[in-house]
Amino acid sequence: MTPTLLFSMPGNERLTTELADQLDCETGKLNTRQFPDGETYLRFATDLNKRSVAIVCTLAHPDEKILPLIFAAATARELGASKVGLVAPYLAYMRQDRRFNAGEAVTSRQVARLISEAFDWMVTIDPHLHRYGDLSEIYSIPTRVVHAAPLISKWVKANIEKPLIIGPDSESEQWVAAVASDAAAPYCVLEKVRHGDRDVRITLRNLEAWQGRTAVLVDDIISSGRTMIEAVRLLAGQGWPPPVCIAVHGLFADHSDELLVGAGARVVTTNSVGTGRSEIDIGPLLGDAIKAIESVQPRL
Repeated sequence: MTPTLLFSMPGNERLTTELADQLDCETGKLNTRQFPDGETYLRFATDLNKRSVAIVCTLAHPDEKILPLIFAAATARELGASKVGLVAPYLAYMRQDRRFNAGEAVTSRQVARLISEAFDWMVTIDPHLHRYGDLSEIYSIPTRVVHAAPLISKWVKANIEKPLIIGPDSESEQWVAAVASDAAAPYCVLEKVRHGDRDVRITLRNLEAWQGRTAVLVDDIISSGRTMIEAVRLLAGQGWPPPVCIAVHGLFADHSDELLVGAGARVVTTNSVGTGRSEIDIGPLLGDAIKAIESVQPRL
């Protein structure tokens, strides 16, 4: 069986190289640039005929990435690729999972349809499933989801003495409990009310029993960072030492990572997005998922 041929969309080169080393497979060359009017130019400089292809593209800032990604998948098929898979460490457009107000677009379903039409399979890490129980509710292609919780627990055990794991809200409790259990640490969750994208009110209660520990705030995504920033402020007001803020996906809209650091926090993420805060490597998890999903895909 010919090994999978990996391609990197711009910005994903380091992770693609690491995956190729792990999977003992080739990386192909994909040239992309923009014409002066903003349109995308794309050219594969590697022979794809009868090859199984996987394209690596984390989907932070998705509007500038999804159209070139769809072009790449379609071109790979036209050039004879037998299968085209997507490795999307961060999967965007999971927020709008229902029509909250009349006339709204349910973009999670629309993006799922686009990707399902373009690709044969997809691998991702900790998608933001809120009202969906599983990606199969909106994606019609085979998917593999890997979870960073064990890696976060391992990092906490190795780096934090006497941690207290704190989750962002009651909906996160099951996930946070798993991180805390593996890290052999106690946990609690915030009481949160969101009034808008950047307007969050939270409450920290009953923390006296854990004084002397280091607070470790854990979430799947840090975007605007308002929940984390407010929690850091409240902890400081209660006399706690500077906390650690950990996220699977560090999007850091509005320079929220800098705001957290400015408030005294240490900020740590996985390399799903590839920011300078990445200390937890999810490459091996993705590599195992690629091998697993490729092993059950029929070759054409």
